[in-house]
Amino acid sequence: MLDLALFTFVLAFLAVGVRRPFLWVLAYLYIDILAPQKIGWSLTPALPISLIAFCAAFAGWLLADPKRGSRFTFRQFLMLCLLAYCGITTSMADFPLEAANKWEWVWKALVFAIFFPLTLTTRLRIEGAALIMVLTVSAIIISAGMKTALGGGGYESLYFFVNDNSGLYESSTLATVAVAIIPLILWFTRHGTVFHPDWRVKLFAYCLIFACLLIPVGTEARTGLLCIAVLGLLILRDVKRRMVFIAAGAALGLAALPFLPQSYYERMSTINSPQGDESASTRVAVWQWTLDYASENPFGGGFDAYRGNKFTYNIPVTEEAGNTMAVEYREVTDEARAYHSAIFEMLGEQGWPGLTLWLWLQLLGVWQMERLRRRWRGRSAAQEQWQAPLASALQFGQIIYLVGSLFQGIAYQPFILLLIGLQCALWSYCRLHDSPVGKLRGSLGGARASAAHSDAVTADSPALR
Repeated sequence: MLDLALFTFVLAFLAVGVRRPFLWVLAYLYIDILAPQKIGWSLTPALPISLIAFCAAFAGWLLADPKRGSRFTFRQFLMLCLLAYCGITTSMADFPLEAANKWEWVWKALVFAIFFPLTLTTRLRIEGAALIMVLTVSAIIISAGMKTALGGGGYESLYFFVNDNSGLYESSTLATVAVAIIPLILWFTRHGTVFHPDWRVKLFAYCLIFACLLIPVGTEARTGLLCIAVLGLLILRDVKRRMVFIAAGAALGLAALPFLPQSYYERMSTINSPQGDESASTRVAVWQWTLDYASENPFGGGFDAYRGNKFTYNIPVTEEAGNTMAVEYREVTDEARAYHSAIFEMLGEQGWPGLTLWLWLQLLGVWQMERLRRRWRGRSAAQEQWQAPLASALQFGQIIYLVGSLFQGIAYQPFILLLIGLQCALWSYCRLHDSPVGKLRGSLGGARASAAHSDAVTADSPALR
């Protein structure tokens, strides 16, 4: 039944796009994030639904969508340069077969992220895309949050819709994304128009935020705890009563401690003593190897270049002998270990040019959202009060991702590339509507609405008399 329901829903989503081609863009977001073809086992995997939605989204925009308001931003140009550079390094990769496998999904994620902002030319479209992104990833989050609340979970033992430790279904990645979307969820409780933010929407949103905070607990991802701490610090910038917020956060944290499993405490304790954790020691060794590799190969080794690493390091091992504790260092040899950091992933695979492009793309987004927030905050017009909070939410989400990516190889994570696409769209929308031409159009639109309202009152005046 689940397979049939997924298959029917996807077909219905694609079918309604015949009347409204923009819905094919939303359909691709849903398919790309949730991956229903992996959840189903017979009907859904039978069709290349991702490819169908991908082609339909492009064709619908080219043939039927109005291009008014579409702009190609500098950050889209940076993604285009990164795409071209990744293609060049893939052709000269150290491991051609493995590099080709990663290239198959990276190019599609980058191409769609470049195209995505061109379709988001109105507030409704920007909000609709953000809503589909949040609700789709929430399907995974709600399911995992319920399992955690009912006593399930644990490191590498919290099962999702699919038994696939990749993409959003990788525990640390899901924990990072779950925390990163919390600012967007809060934005919908104040400025949403697709679903009016009444008590039902707010209740669902607050329950969803609770589920998002449960993901780092259920997955026991250390990165998730770090992302929650970063989110708390970021919120302090906009909250009015900071001391009350800090006290409430501390009280909730203390109240949650008795309900956390012992395995969670043991997992988080390794943050304070990384030298005694084999995983942390391996990461440091991989990062050192990557720096040495980049000094000899400044243009990178292509996707999955880490497969060529091999190193030896010492890790402390504690042994109990009666009432005494003995610590000895054991030599460990490891090879073909992943980067576990987006920074070193870019450096090893794309070299210094690729890392420079990626950092430029990310940091420019933080700066642009800050510029929009400062420029649009405090405006009194009803149609100008949602831009600054959305820019702030997208900025917070990106900063949380950047912190989480320091310890995960998620430089090309499709969901984050879509978040960048939303930023590009908001940047274009605000610049267009803040230009003299945009202001003139807005004033004319307001005048027409005022005239229409006046005509309606005049028509009703006999009845009023």
